[in-house]
This record gives sequence, C-alpha cells and structure tokens, in this order.
Amino acid sequence: MKTRHFLLTGCAGFIGGHMLDRLLADGHTVTGLDDLSTGSAANMEAARGRFTLIEGSVCDPKAVARALEGVTHIIHLASVPSVPRSVAEPLESATASIIGTVTLFDAARRSGVERIVQAASSSAYGDNPALPKQEGQMPRPMSPYAVAKLTQEYYGFAFGKCYGLDVVSLRYFNVFGPRQNPHSMYAAVIPKFITMMKRGERPVVYGDGEQTRDFTYIDNVVEANVRAALSPNPMRGAVANIGGGSGHSLNHLVALLNDLLGTSLEAVYEPPRVGDVKNSLADVAKARELFGYEASVDFAEGVKRTVASFR
Repeated sequence: MKTRHFLLTGCAGFIGGHMLDRLLADGHTVTGLDDLSTGSAANMEAARGRFTLIEGSVCDPKAVARALEGVTHIIHLASVPSVPRSVAEPLESATASIIGTVTLFDAARRSGVERIVQAASSSAYGDNPALPKQEGQMPRPMSPYAVAKLTQEYYGFAFGKCYGLDVVSLRYFNVFGPRQNPHSMYAAVIPKFITMMKRGERPVVYGDGEQTRDFTYIDNVVEANVRAALSPNPMRGAVANIGGGSGHSLNHLVALLNDLLGTSLEAVYEPPRVGDVKNSLADVAKARELFGYEASVDFAEGVKRTVASFR
C-alpha cells in the first residue's frame, strides 16, 4: 500500500486518538495538530515518538501552515464536540468549527493537498422526522453545534467549486468506544452510563428513553475515514453518512448494559434537553457507493468491547 503524509487535526480527541493509531499502523507519516483544549494527551500515548505533534489551534494560520508542510491528505476532526456545550457556549462552538475550518481550507488550497476528509455530524438532520436519514434530506439543525458542523460541509463544497479542493464530509452518527471520556459534564451517553452503572448509580435519561440513536462503534468510523481519504473516486464536496446501520433506544441501551454488567438498575428520567433530536438512523448507501463503507462492528459487539475496556 502506498503511504501518505496525513495531517490529523484534533489528534488528542477520542476519535483522533483512534485515528492516529490506525494511520501509524498502516505505515503513514502523520502530523497532528491539537491545542489540547478538549482532548487529552492520554489519547496519543500509544503513538508517542512515532508522529509529529504541533500543539496549536486550527484557528491559528501560523500553526496550520507549519502543520501542512509535506502533507498529502488531511483528516479534519478538530471541533468542540458537544450539542449541550454548544447551547451553553455557542461562540466557542462556532469559532472552532467554522473559523478553524476556513483557516485550514484556505491554507490547504495553497499547499497542494490531495484530499480532505472532515468530520461532519448527523445533528444536521435535526428534527426532520424521515427515517432513515439520507443525505438529500433538508437539513434542520436544532443546536449551534449542528449549524456549525453543517457550515463546515458548505465550505467543503464551496472550496471545491472555487479552488478545486477535494473535500468529503462524513456525517458521524453517535460514535462510541474505548477511551471515550465519561467524566465531562458533556460526556457521551454510553461511557457515562457505563461509569455510573459500574458504581451502582442509576443512569440519567433525558426524555422517556424511547428516543433512538444509530450508535456507531469507533472502528467503523476510523475505517470510513481511511477509505474516504484513499478512495480513487473524486469526492467534489460530497457528504456521506457514517452509521452503524441500526437504531437503538436509550431504554434498550440501559437494559443491555445491565445484562453486561450484571446489574439491575432502572433509569432516572429527566425532562428532554434543548437541541436533542428524537430519532436517528443512517442510510449508508452513499458511503458504500463512494468508498465501499460497511459497518464491520455492530452495536451489541461494540458495547461489549467498550464495557470490557472500562474494566
């Protein structure tokens, strides 16, 4: 396999750390860019000494220019990844996703980068009731985070039209897996539930628990990024869903965790949160067509592996 030089933004994040490990395992040269504001050095521990880390913001043109030296491909993950946090701090969310992306794209178009794969979000669909979610559906973003991630997609398309930059945006659906931070007040639901239930605490569910999510195991997302980056097909600003292929309610998740942990804890139900959507399920036909994506790890197996990692 031909090796490339990747720039990985957000390399200290949950997804970034797994992405870093995979790129290095495949023999690629990697430069990482991260200001460590939301990520953790622990996520890069296994890669220590095997890649170049530039500690800086994707919003800083000088840091971006340094990071792009010799780079052929970019995987752009840097953002402030939380719907509730964007509701509390909308300016921070917009700055990271919008200003950071424009700064990166503007430098990339001058440097001869072959392709950019960027993290988009299923939150762009908002409360559109149609299931499964297809890329052609009208976006209805319900949170500042969703608006910011959708704006990234539009910039990807526009930079392709104006400058010939080859960008593909991957709409992730509820990514989970080992090393995901359970301690933040904005923590994703699966690591948060595992941590609480291991302590014998009842998990907190916002709403009636019947809302569904297409929980997507981290290995599926990493594989999607690699395939999208290296596919011979031109992307031309394409947008593609990356999901696990099945919807699961939070009540089902609690039941599955009780089974795996040997507990019998009932959820505590609180009022729904602002910006949350009711149901989410990905149609991944476009990703399959563009770069051969298939989810190789299903929901139950992914949860089992995640629980085992927390032990």
